[in-house]
Amino acid sequence: MTAEHSMLSSLQNPRVKQLITLRDRRTRDEAQQFIIEGYRELLRATDAKCKIDTLFICPELFLGTNEAALIKRIEGTGATVFVCTDKVFKKMSYRDRPDGLLAISPQQHKELKDIVLKENPFFIVAEAIEKPGNLGTILRSSDAVGLDALILCDRCTDIHNPNVVRASVGTLFTVPVIEAGGKETLQWLKKNGISILAATPSAEHEFTEVDLTKPIAIAVGTEQLGLSPLWMENADIKVRIPMRGVADSLNVAMATTLLLYETVRQRKEKSIPT
Repeated sequence: MTAEHSMLSSLQNPRVKQLITLRDRRTRDEAQQFIIEGYRELLRATDAKCKIDTLFICPELFLGTNEAALIKRIEGTGATVFVCTDKVFKKMSYRDRPDGLLAISPQQHKELKDIVLKENPFFIVAEAIEKPGNLGTILRSSDAVGLDALILCDRCTDIHNPNVVRASVGTLFTVPVIEAGGKETLQWLKKNGISILAATPSAEHEFTEVDLTKPIAIAVGTEQLGLSPLWMENADIKVRIPMRGVADSLNVAMATTLLLYETVRQRKEKSIPT
């Protein structure tokens, strides 16, 4: 597996230095590339036909026996493969416990026009989410319920941040992620007859008491401030999540997950496709 591949053993190698610079958002945006690290992440990226430009491997760090098949698949798509020493790979890795697989891939960008509307559409609109871990968790929950698309409005966190890729466990490649401005997204939803749901502590009804079986976009906002007036004033449905303790709100990713699964529950009860 490794005899045909070039070896990287120096921390001063230009390829090593180039990869490390991709941890910086500005460099990622300029190069239009990003890092994918980890077996599960790369497997899901490959299954989704995400192009891989360069693959770096360190057999000493492999955790199982399936890596060879994945490497062969990626190399078969035209990727260049480099074998790294333990020291070099750990320098490039952003994980505490790397598993020996890391790649550079072109960035992917999708717009509202790329959405193919289904019979009963189901979206998340995430406005200005700040923390990569929350965005990654929202992606995992979105994948779990079969969401049609996650629309990122006025984004603060770069979806190509290595920590988003990691926190999503590769579901960044299984959920359509759309990037758009808030106003154009609002207009697009209204034009297509999709109701907007917003969660707010002041809402009259709890989230389990409203009809979520219609075409719907669940709008969620920043961790600290919640949704902006644009979304609160234009929401068709407002709900609250009951809080019985001293905390007045949930983490945005946790709140989103509750709303997603309630939507799935209601649609399942009425046998409406999600």
